[in-house]
Amino acid sequence: MKHGKRYNESAKLIDRATFYEIEDAVALAKKSAAAKFDETVEVHIRTGCDGRHAEQQIRGAVVLPNGTGKTVKVLVFAKGDKVAEAEAAGADYVGGDELIPKIQNDGWLDFDVVVATPDMMGVVGRLGKVLGPKGLMPNPKSGTVTMDVTKAINDIKAGKIEYRLDKTNIIHCPIGKVSFSVEQLTQNLNTLLEAIVKAKPSSLKGQYLRSITLSSTMGPGVKVSVAKF
Repeated sequence: MKHGKRYNESAKLIDRATFYEIEDAVALAKKSAAAKFDETVEVHIRTGCDGRHAEQQIRGAVVLPNGTGKTVKVLVFAKGDKVAEAEAAGADYVGGDELIPKIQNDGWLDFDVVVATPDMMGVVGRLGKVLGPKGLMPNPKSGTVTMDVTKAINDIKAGKIEYRLDKTNIIHCPIGKVSFSVEQLTQNLNTLLEAIVKAKPSSLKGQYLRSITLSSTMGPGVKVSVAKF
């Protein structure tokens, strides 16, 4: 794969053979970001799980102490009193059945997270083919199917992110922006890793966290030492 001049200059800052401690890795990921926009810092965690087995599927959510640096648009499916509650809590969009054709037929997807009260899941289920592939389907494990819509919205706006295995058993998550301090990014990463370590499936044999790599949106990867995990 051919990379641009800027990427190649950034890559020189990183020793590919070294596994860095978390704080050093964060500092390097920040330093090697060379794009003209405020890049997102992402972590990629290769696990020893086999997602083909239901008991080894990892999925959950965690609120990052310093947020993600991104303004998140929240859509809430609710009815009755919960509509006013969602609006008061700062949901960007609130609705019910009337949103189905807008999303299904008009391709409206101007939101980042979908929250639904349990009594609306019958309605939301009809959008499975649209929301599912985009990772937008509400799920009780990530706290997005709930009667406490105020807490759900507050957590999401405060920097709640979802983690889950992809098809190759890797977890990809944003942990903030390049403009964050090393300390803020380190706190966010440690909070996420603690949650993932706690989510280790009991049936898993062998090493759980096989590799951790940090990178900015356009930057090279920085390997993180997994010794302490």
